[in-house]
Amino acid sequence: MTRSMTAYARRETKQAWGSLIWELRSVNHRYLEPQFRLPEAFREIEPALRETTRKHLSRGKVECFLRYNLLAEQESELVINESLAKNIAKACGQIEQLFPNVTPVAPLSVLEWPGVLQQQEVDLTDILQTAVVEFEKTVIELNETRNREGLELKEFILKRLAQIEQEVSTVRSMMPTLLKLQRDKIVQRLAEAKVEIDPNRLEQELVLMAQKADVDEEMDRLATHITEVRRVLDVKDAVGRRLDFLMQELNREANTLASKSISAETTQCAVNLKVYIEQMREQVQNIE
Repeated sequence: MTRSMTAYARRETKQAWGSLIWELRSVNHRYLEPQFRLPEAFREIEPALRETTRKHLSRGKVECFLRYNLLAEQESELVINESLAKNIAKACGQIEQLFPNVTPVAPLSVLEWPGVLQQQEVDLTDILQTAVVEFEKTVIELNETRNREGLELKEFILKRLAQIEQEVSTVRSMMPTLLKLQRDKIVQRLAEAKVEIDPNRLEQELVLMAQKADVDEEMDRLATHITEVRRVLDVKDAVGRRLDFLMQELNREANTLASKSISAETTQCAVNLKVYIEQMREQVQNIE
């Protein structure tokens, strides 16, 4: 299936305790590479998030961002460590007895002492479960976007394939005429140069020349590769790597056609083929 690796998805959920926002961005990559940017309290769910990613995606670099906001009433309460505060107060009293002129310790100064002011932890169980569920929904939305863009990529490739077929048809139609013109040109030059050559040897050389210039085999392979590309575009699994290989094969045949060119017309066709193939190859890099 022609699923693009480039996409974006954002999903926000609001609950009684506050809100969660997932943002996912994916770009093309040779393998699947998820990257998570999570608040420290959410690190424990990262393995579950990675498993969800592998479940729905095959390739691509996926950046995953999570933001969450707690409602004011859900914020953790501040708790005073009374035992520690009393010990500090007792120590301050002893200091005051030793140094009568010392300034009394202010209560706020005691609160700044490490460990006196503590924060009650919020129960994140429900929040963590929600984060995992919402992440999978966001990945599904990301996939839907990748599918839509993939359909556009498929249409682009199909158009280029049709243009390649037109070039192949043009080369096939002009080759008999080009070979005859080349044969007549060689015979004419020999006649003008008044060079005597054995007719059988001349015929053998002309046949050999025609064989070297013949591109029927390359045209047949191009047609075969085009058929295979169309077939792969309809496969349900990830097809990016297979299409990339086929682009290399198409380019190989275009290069061979260029090397066998015997006229400006076939050279131009070979150039057109290489342009169309390169345009497809660039888009195939974005297909999963």
